[in-house]
Amino acid sequence: MSFFTDKVVVITGGSDGIGKALIDLLIFQGAKVATCGRNHDKLYSLQMQYTNVLLHAVVCDVSNEKECKRFIDSTIETFGGIDNLINNAGISMRALFKDSDSEVIRKIMDTNFFGAVYCTHFALPSIMERRGTIVGVSSIAGYRGLPGRSGYSASKFALQGWLEALRTELLKTGVHVMWVCPGFTTSNIRNAALNYKGDTQGESPMDESKMMSAEECAKHILHAIEKRKRTLVLTLNGKGAVFMNKFFPSLSDKLMHNFFFKRGELIK
Repeated sequence: MSFFTDKVVVITGGSDGIGKALIDLLIFQGAKVATCGRNHDKLYSLQMQYTNVLLHAVVCDVSNEKECKRFIDSTIETFGGIDNLINNAGISMRALFKDSDSEVIRKIMDTNFFGAVYCTHFALPSIMERRGTIVGVSSIAGYRGLPGRSGYSASKFALQGWLEALRTELLKTGVHVMWVCPGFTTSNIRNAALNYKGDTQGESPMDESKMMSAEECAKHILHAIEKRKRTLVLTLNGKGAVFMNKFFPSLSDKLMHNFFFKRGELIK
């Protein structure tokens, strides 16, 4: 029997990438899964893939507080409670701050930070009752500001700071709070990243064949939940970036600049 057998696991942003990989693994392990996403067609395809299992899928934009409440309330009504909440939904950006509309930053914060706040707020009473786990899917950008991704970095710094405060508040309740930081992972987040106008970029120049797969990333996340790890930083490059930024910050600035700028132009 798996650790997740009969556990109710909520995953935001489950129609693509890491979220979808988490769902595939959890259903195989006998979990009761609830997920949400903005794309009706993708959620419908997901439900058709799992017609004979316990999967609750709701169209929901996590930047909308009322929709988050509806999603969480319907999950509790369907399954009777929540054991684990994985705040996975997120968007990124590819634009220099000087060129960007401030609305781009707001959109990213609304999804990446406030989306986690809303869902956690409504799920927390049930998670506390079951002494469950709250997870934030963060990023190396939550430890180290990345050029061309200033709003994304801001949202992940905010997410980690908020989760750390929440973990301290809940220290004596039996609720576990953690965040995970994938490095470059094969997912739709780069294609869905916002440009300087707030429109979807639609493509990425990065070679995803050299990145960790979403499936491997999902395995690490579930193992970390089971072992109640404090944090999880994935990939050698990711661990190296965190280490360099902590002990050699000036050198880290130069290395990051060289990585993200080629011939003076930002890699998007």
